[in-house]
Amino acid sequence: MCGNNMSAPLPAIVPAARKATAAVIFLHGLGDTGHSWAEAFAGIRIPHVKYICPHAPTMPVSLNMRMSMPSWFDIYGLSPEADEDEIGIKRASENIKALIDQEVKNGIPSHRILLGGFSQGGALSLYTALTTQQKLAGVVALSCWLPLRKSFPQAAANSANKDMHVLQCHGDSDPLVPFVFGSQTSEKLKGLINPANITFKSYRGLPHSACPEEMVDIKRFIEKQLPALGDE
Repeated sequence: MCGNNMSAPLPAIVPAARKATAAVIFLHGLGDTGHSWAEAFAGIRIPHVKYICPHAPTMPVSLNMRMSMPSWFDIYGLSPEADEDEIGIKRASENIKALIDQEVKNGIPSHRILLGGFSQGGALSLYTALTTQQKLAGVVALSCWLPLRKSFPQAAANSANKDMHVLQCHGDSDPLVPFVFGSQTSEKLKGLINPANITFKSYRGLPHSACPEEMVDIKRFIEKQLPALGDE
């Protein structure tokens, strides 16, 4: 592997079954890799959509006694009052914006790119979509929260995504990222983007994970936001 040996490995990719005219960039949760989500998307793939599941770099995580694991940024705690890794969140967000730019160079316009993630990855996808000047197709935010929430609405002042569509999903039995974090995030989002474009779905009995019903909802959302082009 050439270049900086600190760089994370290349993303896990589910290629489009035919010419890719749209893309989903999906960010995994703490301690995971892109492979598990690439497998999940392979099960609900849409022929013209390419799925890109990058791997977070490995770093010590304060929440887990400074043990090293894949993480987009450091997490100090999971309470609403916990300090946040502002520098790390902003750095990670810039890296995701660069990944979006790379796909644009590959021929997929940003408004045909949907950003998403689970837990820490979902938090990063929301923050990135709300602060970027790249116009996106929307966001799929699973079992997550809005990081640096006190920096909004100012942080979203130059966002190109005030009308974007958001699908937010959360299990009502989540012991790690409590359901109330999801519902409060949804309310916060309504002050930042068109509230009519926010869908919040809850799943009875679901812990901090995904379920088949949720994957069907995600597939329908992707189909709606990234429809096949006329000549496909």
